[in-house]
Amino acid sequence: MITVTTAVHFTTSRAGRKRLHAFARPAAGTPCGRVPRVARLMALAIRFEGLLRDGTVGDLSELARLAGVTQPRMTQIMNLNHLAPAIQEELLFLAPVEAGRDTVHERMPQPVCAEMDWERQRDLWRQLFRVNRPKSTGSRPKARACCRPSASRLFADQ
Repeated sequence: MITVTTAVHFTTSRAGRKRLHAFARPAAGTPCGRVPRVARLMALAIRFEGLLRDGTVGDLSELARLAGVTQPRMTQIMNLNHLAPAIQEELLFLAPVEAGRDTVHERMPQPVCAEMDWERQRDLWRQLFRVNRPKSTGSRPKARACCRPSASRLFADQ
């Protein structure tokens, strides 16, 4: 007879149903939550750039076909590589999202990618992030608040 010993823990859902998890409860210091979508896309963009540079895939069209997305969508993802390295690093190391929506949305870096000067990109990113930074007042944010300033406001001081 074989005896297997493993750590398990139970959680209860809102309806009171108990669920068995076949792993130990995470330690108190480990971050919980999910990786923000824009961080995953930034990591994919870096990986895809490496595949193109190494010659593993021929071109962007082939990469889009292999990834199962359209070519315009692949271009959107690859445009994240045009961001300044400091912004890329900030996107990669965003805090995990524990509940609700991401604080940094996928569309936020898109107008910044259009600017090729990295210093100007950093200025635009600071403006954008200052406008969209979640308030720490303890109150719940509005559900339909606009998450992105208009492009005219971003490029007004040019």
